Amino acid sequence: MNAWLTVWGLLPVLLIGAITTVQVTAGGFVVAVLIGLGCAIMQNFRSRLLRAVIAVYVDVFRAVPVLTQLFIIYFGLTEIGIRLDPVPSAIVGFGINGGAYLTEVFRAGIESVHQGQLEAAQMLGMTRLRAMRIIILPQAMRVVLPPLGNFAIGLLKDTALASAVAAPELMFRARNLVDRTFLSTQIYAVTAVIYLAMSLPLGHLTRRAEARVARGRR
Repeated sequence: MNAWLTVWGLLPVLLIGAITTVQVTAGGFVVAVLIGLGCAIMQNFRSRLLRAVIAVYVDVFRAVPVLTQLFIIYFGLTEIGIRLDPVPSAIVGFGINGGAYLTEVFRAGIESVHQGQLEAAQMLGMTRLRAMRIIILPQAMRVVLPPLGNFAIGLLKDTALASAVAAPELMFRARNLVDRTFLSTQIYAVTAVIYLAMSLPLGHLTRRAEARVARGRR
C-alpha cells in the first residue's frame, strides 16, 4: 500500500511526461501527414525523376528502424553542425518516418478515385493541382481516414522510443522514477494505464471514422 501511495504522489511527474508524449505525437502526426500527402500528390506528376526520388525515400525510410533514424537526427546531425533538442528531434524523426508510410496510404486513396474524374476536371480548365484539391482529395480522404487513425494510435505508442534520445516524454520520466524509487511494477503499471487513457479516445475516433466511411459507401 505504501508503494502505491508513493506512486500516487509521483503521478504529476508522469502526467507532465504524458503532455510531452501528446506533443510529440501531434507534431509527428502533422509532419507525417504533410510529407505523405505532398509526396502522394507529386507522384501523380509526369516527372520520372521526381517519382524515383519519392520511391527511394519511401523504400529507405520504411526499411530503416525509426530508432536508428532518431539517433541519426539527434546525434548524427551534430557532426555537420545541426543540433536539435530532444523533442524537436523526436517530432522530426517520427514525422519523416511516418511520412514514408503515409505516402503509400495517400497514394492508395488517390488511386481509389477513378482517373476519369481528374481528366474531366482538366478538360474543364482546372489545373492538375486544383482538380486534386477540389475533386480527388475529398473523395480519397474517405479511404484514407481509417488508416490515418490507426497510424496515430501506433505513433502514440511508438513515442516511447523517444526516451532513447532523452525526450522527456512519459516513458522517459517513468524510467527515471523507477531508477529513483525501484518501484518498477507500480510505476510501469500506472504508465500503462496512462497510455491506455490516451489511446482509447484515438481508437474511438478511428472507429467513428470507419463507420462514417462505411455509411458513405452504401
